This record gives sequence, C-alpha cells and structure tokens, in this order.
Amino acid sequence: MENQSAFETFELNLTEEIQGYLREIAKWAYFLSILGFIGLGLMVFFGLFFGAIMGAVANDAYAMGYSAGMGMIYVVLALIYFFPILYLFKFAKKMKAALNSKNNGELTSAFSNLKSHYKFIGIFTVVILSIYLLIFIVAIIGGAAAAF
Repeated sequence: MENQSAFETFELNLTEEIQGYLREIAKWAYFLSILGFIGLGLMVFFGLFFGAIMGAVANDAYAMGYSAGMGMIYVVLALIYFFPILYLFKFAKKMKAALNSKNNGELTSAFSNLKSHYKFIGIFTVVILSIYLLIFIVAIIGGAAAAF
C-alpha cells in the first residue's frame, strides 16, 4: 500500500462563508468589468471623434496628422485594455454560475480567467515599466549629449 502525503489526500471544501465571499467578489468583479467596458467604449468614441474633430479644426497638415495619431493611440490603448477587462468579466460570470450550480468545472474555468486577468496585468505592468526605464535612460543620454 502506498503512503500518500496529507497534501495528496487534501480535499478543499467551500464553506458557506467562503461561498459568500466568492459571491461578493464575483459581484464586484462584474461591476468593475462593466465599468471597464463603458470606459473602453468612451475611449474608442473619443479616440475616433477626437481625430476627426481635431483634424477638421487643424490649420495645417502637421496638426491634422497629430490629431489623427492621438485618436489612434486611444483606440490602440482601448484594444489593449479590452483583454484584461474581458477576463475579469468572464471570471465574474463563471464564478456566479459555479456557485449557483455547485459545478467544479465552472469554478475551475472562473479561476482560470482570473489567472489570465492577473497574468495579462502583470506582463503589461512589466512592459510599461520597461518602457519607462528605456525613456529614462534615453533622456539621461540625451541630456548628457546636449551638455557637451
């Protein structure tokens, strides 16, 4: 007979208190994801119309290109922000479904979406911090070069 460790035989039980916490987490995640989708819609709206309106008001071709570029930046940022918000939304929906149906598959899927949400946010944070560091280094080199 094999000896199994305590961790191999451990079975997780979701008590009523834990389920209550998970329900509340799912509600807040759903609320925040809806706010995120509204924010995305506003970003796309202002990105598209900022480029169009500022392009119409601009006096020269340079200003028209600048305003179109700014509008496109907003649309690209909205596209980047879409994925973590979608993962958060899926987590909330799957968690509610898992708790209502007591389905382990739904619970696993919910936590998989939460993992994807945090993984995306973590990678995005590292990328942004790397860009900031690169800008800082370029600024120091540029400042040193301008001093001579």
